[in-house]
Amino acid sequence: MSRPVPAATAALRVLRFLSGRTAPVPAQRIAAEIGLPRSTTYHLLHAMAAESFVVHYPEDQMWGVGVAAWEVGQGYTRQAPLTRLARLPIARLVDSLGLSAHLAVLFGADVVYLVEERAAGRARLVTDVGVRLPAHLTASGRAILAGLPPAQVRALYPSRAALVRRTAIGPGTLAELRGILAATRRQGFAEEDSEVTEGFASVAVAVPSPSNLAAVAVTWQAPLPVDRDRVLERLRATVETLAARLR
Repeated sequence: MSRPVPAATAALRVLRFLSGRTAPVPAQRIAAEIGLPRSTTYHLLHAMAAESFVVHYPEDQMWGVGVAAWEVGQGYTRQAPLTRLARLPIARLVDSLGLSAHLAVLFGADVVYLVEERAAGRARLVTDVGVRLPAHLTASGRAILAGLPPAQVRALYPSRAALVRRTAIGPGTLAELRGILAATRRQGFAEEDSEVTEGFASVAVAVPSPSNLAAVAVTWQAPLPVDRDRVLERLRATVETLAARLR
C-alpha cells in the first residue's frame, strides 16, 4: 500500500481550490478553505510559484493558477475530450459555411490550435494544429481573454513589450486591449482583421465551461463576400453543441 505524501497532497489541494475560483484569492482564504496552517500555506505557495504552478499578484496580495498548471491541463485537453469532441461539430461547421474553422485554447499569453478544419479550395492558414499565436491578436484569444478576471489579463500583459504585433495593426497598450475585450463581452463574440495575417479576418466565440479557456473561430480571406450574421449564427450553434457534448 502506497503512503500519502503530505506536501504533494497539499499542493494538489491548493491547485484544485484555485482552479475552481473565477479570480485570484488571498493566501489566508486558501489556508482557511483547505484547512492548512497559514505558515504552511505560504511556504507551499512560494514553492509552487517557483515552478510556475501558481502566480502571485503583489499589488492585490492575491494568488492564482500559474502557467505550468495550465500547461498540465492543456496536455490533458489535447489528448482527450475537448479535441475529440470538437472535431465533428467543427467539420460540420466548415461544411455548412465553406469557410475554414478551428478550435484553440489559452496557453499562457498565447493560444494553441488543437483542431483545424480547412474548407476545400480556401487559402492555407497559419493556424495549423500545434501552432501558437499571441492571444491578444487572434479572435480565439480575445474571446477567451474577455472572460478572464482583469487581474489575470494584467498579469499576462505586464508591459507594452508583451503586446507584440505580427502586422502593422493590433493593440499596443493594455488600455487598448481592455477596450477590445470590453467590446467582445458586449457583442458576445470576438473579431480580428489582418492582425494575424494580412488580408484574413476571423470571428470567434468562447466555449462555455468552468475554466472558459477555449474558443471556436471561423476565418476567411478578403475580398471573399461573407454574410457575417450567418457565420455567427452557425458558429454559436457549433459552440453550443460542443458545450453540450462536454457536459
